Amino acid sequence: MADKTTFHLVVASVGETRFDGPAVSATIPTANGEITVLPHHEPIVTTLKPGTITARKAGGESQEFSIEGGVLEVSGNRAVVLL
Repeated sequence: MADKTTFHLVVASVGETRFDGPAVSATIPTANGEITVLPHHEPIVTTLKPGTITARKAGGESQEFSIEGGVLEVSGNRAVVLL
């Protein structure tokens, strides 16, 4: 469950979940440029371009995921990346 300083992030493809949990921020390569999603981000739906997603956790740890494209949906303090 996310608190006020985090949001719930899911990065998944068919048959594989790469990340599912609270994040402080996520930097994502969209078709219109790189964006950073933060807690309580404005709702958005956009396509993704090849690049790297960087998910940052509350403790300062980060994880990176190489992607070839996909879709991002942000709403209700939750971000879902479908690859």
